[in-house]
Amino acid sequence: MAKGKYREWLEPDNLKLLEGWARDGLTDEEIARNMGINIATLYRWKEKYCEICEALKKSKEAVDYKVENALLQSALAGNTTAQIFWLKNRRPDKWRDNRNDAPEQQEALKKLDHNLAGIDRVMEDG
Repeated sequence: MAKGKYREWLEPDNLKLLEGWARDGLTDEEIARNMGINIATLYRWKEKYCEICEALKKSKEAVDYKVENALLQSALAGNTTAQIFWLKNRRPDKWRDNRNDAPEQQEALKKLDHNLAGIDRVMEDG
């Protein structure tokens, strides 16, 4: 790799190219491959040259917002998978699969299970 190759990527046309690749959803690995560099080099350049970092960051954020909006529209239109995904990610306190309930809630659930089992026995005997 020739020294100073980063300079060509600081030119406005090439920064636009980086933005386009990021907006199209390419990963950093794919972008590095398109640039003809190693992924580690891209990471170093992103740290060292804010123009490269910002070009990739702003384009990735733009497409992320579009996807978020599409997901929201799909959820509001009745797509239950989109609704579940949205709720699990936006409201994990209420909707995540593995909630770590507080110890007092766990104890209350154990008591409830015990009481329900007792009611079941009474109903069977009665």
